[in-house]
Amino acid sequence: MKFYRGIILSVFFGILASGSFAQQKATWQEMYDFHDVMSLTFHSAEAGQLQPLREKAGLLYEKAKAWKASAVPKGYNAVQTADTLKRLVKQCKAIKKAVKAQKSDAELTAMITTAHDIFHEIMEKCRE
Repeated sequence: MKFYRGIILSVFFGILASGSFAQQKATWQEMYDFHDVMSLTFHSAEAGQLQPLREKAGLLYEKAKAWKASAVPKGYNAVQTADTLKRLVKQCKAIKKAVKAQKSDAELTAMITTAHDIFHEIMEKCRE
């Protein structure tokens, strides 16, 4: 009986230790929410189809603001990330205004490309 109790306790503490102390990759839901809209609008624009961007520019801006307002998780340089997110929100706001002003496809493509580059800067350069 003691033998089985020892095995059960060993397994239990092994599971507990691996779950409690294992380093987990931070998830950032607002980043994923923004990415969903960015992916649709940017890749369509790359293919010369600006309608998704024209339709979703407001949503892109709202998702950028929500992302900026969220807490920066562990694994990211908080100061650098916050500064870069400010630039991203500013760029998405400019896109929204450009869509409303009916700017050309070329202008919108350049603007969404800049926003995409800023997004990747957060993904790649802001990690610790």
